[in-house]
Amino acid sequence: MIIIVTLIAIFNIMTSLDTSVPRGPLNPKPQPQPDDRRIDSKTLLGTEGRVIIEHDGQHYLLRQTHAGKLILTK
Repeated sequence: MIIIVTLIAIFNIMTSLDTSVPRGPLNPKPQPQPDDRRIDSKTLLGTEGRVIIEHDGQHYLLRQTHAGKLILTK
């Protein structure tokens, strides 16, 4: 039993020292790519400041708040 615990501790130490695998956040924030399609929010939301987006048969409301933020709700 002591040998198993010792081996696990050694393994944990060795993997934490391994720099061959880059370490980063588990869920990295997606970054925009230069060739991503872009659309101005005023064009998308229109004069009403809101648009219904249909995705996989579901409807979502994208709207602009009074503070200028965008909110997407189902």
